[in-house]
Amino acid sequence: MSDAIRPFQIAASDAELDDLRRRLQTTRWPDAETPDDWSQGIPLAYVQELAAYWAEKYDWRAREAALNRFDQFQTEIGGLDVHFVHVRSPYENALPLVITHGWPGSIVEFHKVIEPLTNPTAHGGDAADAFHVVCPSLPGYGFSGKPSETGWSVGKIAETWAELMPRLGYDRYCAQGGDWGAMVTTMIGLQDPTNCMGIHLNMPIVAPDPETMGELTEREQAALAGMQHYQQWDSGYSKQQSTRPQTLGYGLVDSPVGQMAWIVEKFWSWMDCDGHPENVLTRDELLDNVMLYWLPATGASSARLYWESFNSANMDPITIPVGCSIFPKEIFRTSRRWAEKRFANLIHWNEPEKGGHFAAFEQPETFVDEIRTCFRSLRT
Repeated sequence: MSDAIRPFQIAASDAELDDLRRRLQTTRWPDAETPDDWSQGIPLAYVQELAAYWAEKYDWRAREAALNRFDQFQTEIGGLDVHFVHVRSPYENALPLVITHGWPGSIVEFHKVIEPLTNPTAHGGDAADAFHVVCPSLPGYGFSGKPSETGWSVGKIAETWAELMPRLGYDRYCAQGGDWGAMVTTMIGLQDPTNCMGIHLNMPIVAPDPETMGELTEREQAALAGMQHYQQWDSGYSKQQSTRPQTLGYGLVDSPVGQMAWIVEKFWSWMDCDGHPENVLTRDELLDNVMLYWLPATGASSARLYWESFNSANMDPITIPVGCSIFPKEIFRTSRRWAEKRFANLIHWNEPEKGGHFAAFEQPETFVDEIRTCFRSLRT
């Protein structure tokens, strides 16, 4: 195995783009949903509108160039190529930070926060808050390799990131994540407490405290209601991906409209978007993220993370410093007193007024401020 770090750029071929356009134009459509809303899934009219835009107006070459403005690399760890963005701050005393996405996200989620984090003075901030940012693609996602054997759980991914950071020259670092990225980041906090200085989570996984059930706050009641809604109406995708990801993959890898609908519906459901995803993100931003599933054909490989890890969450207590930002439209929300049961050294807690599951994508300025504030006390 080589520990070489190889430069990388996103580069779709003309043949891949021609094939995508052909598939979009020859889509076999289902009939329309019967209710006049999203309760049966993403509506036919909106999917047709998005697909037509994707085929006729979406300029991948311009979007590709915008994503390639960040330095990207691949390196082999554990027999697998890891793709990552690595942007060093112009400030040498910057704090190394690894940021991890989840499903159905990608490194695209962070394209609005990388520059403010690495060069704060160019974005209204203070040089003392600068970060060196490492933003990897999860195994089986984006342009990272696809595992060909079992075992790539969130724990193994955390071990991989803990090897990646010193390879880049960062023996001491912090970590941040939401969704699966929060699970990976939590496992880093458990497995690498010597090198990891602290973690920040925007979807901390914490069990409700049974001792509080008789005196729940309004926010805790809302959190439990949110969990119930997820189980009843919003978790079918996770059941499929955690039990039969391979079967699902045939449709997602073959049909761009299928892959797009599978992803964009979750952006509608999990964002703080007042009923429509384009109230928060542009069509181009939504499709940029979809392209990082479509181009590398990761419909099955990305779903396998659920098969590996969904029903085996590690809930051990974390002793290193932890910060939490609980956005109002997050899928799973916890209260501070529940969080304190798991996180003994809670250094930051905030509940922003706006934002959902894709915090960095939806509310980049708030997200950046949360990260800066959280880790300020750990700087020397």
